[in-house]
Amino acid sequence: MTKNRKAPDASCGLNRRTFLTTSLGAAAVTGLGAQAFLTAGPARASGTTPLRVQFDWLMGNGQIGDIVAREKGYFAEEGLDVEFAPGGPNAQTLPPVLTGQSQMAEFSSTAQFLVAAGAGRPVKLFACGYQFSPYAYISLPKSPIRTPQDLVGKTIAVNPNGRFTLDLIMNLNGIDKDDVRLITQGADMTPLLVGQADAVTGFMTNTSALAALGPDYITMTSEDAGLVGYANAYFSTQEGFEENKDALTRYIAGAARGWGWAFENRTEAVDIMCDAYPNLDRAVEHNTVDIVMSIAFGPDTKTHGWGWFDKSKLERQVEIFNSGNGFIEGVPVVENVVTHEILEATSDVRPKL
Repeated sequence: MTKNRKAPDASCGLNRRTFLTTSLGAAAVTGLGAQAFLTAGPARASGTTPLRVQFDWLMGNGQIGDIVAREKGYFAEEGLDVEFAPGGPNAQTLPPVLTGQSQMAEFSSTAQFLVAAGAGRPVKLFACGYQFSPYAYISLPKSPIRTPQDLVGKTIAVNPNGRFTLDLIMNLNGIDKDDVRLITQGADMTPLLVGQADAVTGFMTNTSALAALGPDYITMTSEDAGLVGYANAYFSTQEGFEENKDALTRYIAGAARGWGWAFENRTEAVDIMCDAYPNLDRAVEHNTVDIVMSIAFGPDTKTHGWGWFDKSKLERQVEIFNSGNGFIEGVPVVENVVTHEILEATSDVRPKL
């Protein structure tokens, strides 16, 4: 993970309008007139199919399996010439997919995807790299927050966009907003370290920042608090999915192999990732990889394999988000915007770990 990396995640509580702005960005400007460019394109002379993947943020440990797949040649073995397009603080994830510049993309969370779908963008979700969001409320043993009820009477430091998520959690758990004091958090753990707050918000995978707290810090993820969802959501346009289905299927097959290899060979996987992206802190990444694997794999992946998502869980996410008026333009119908088709086609190769 880059030292200053703070992944944008819909579960981290963007307020409704900011959420729509960051999720949808300039897509409305482009319209949907670039359909001619949506296909993955003709095979190159080498016989490979070019495929461009737009990521939501900078390349890091959330993509370790994808990076391993590229570096170890798994995508090439699938007949793909894969290009990774990193995101960043000022990058837009959705417009390159809508215009056909990228054939697929990865949102940091399914909440971002569902907001885009609710706003009428023609998107389709086909796999999820993380089983839950690593966004968490971080506290210390002297004033631990392990459950939502522990928030009562506490001071919580959140960034301005984190208030919406906390409002959802409090509403979901029957907590009066007046019973929780909020202060504004900067980019580090200072409010917790100096006693200004009982908890700060951050990402379980940002172990570089968490190291300042010592080894005994406590995390309550948004998932722990009942705000369910998935992260690292792979998607395309509806039309692009049909036109590029074969290439997208081969991508997930290759990525699944990469994640399986990384799970079994964590030290080597981190080294491969850091060799490919030298800006990453190798020592930090070695300390983080076990956490990453605990998010990418869980009870459902033991049965269904890496990349799995449960449609009923997404329907519950829609219900919760809608209860807080999180959908401004429209409420998505999950069955219309997600598919298990690629997961079913790759069932035999996706690691069940």
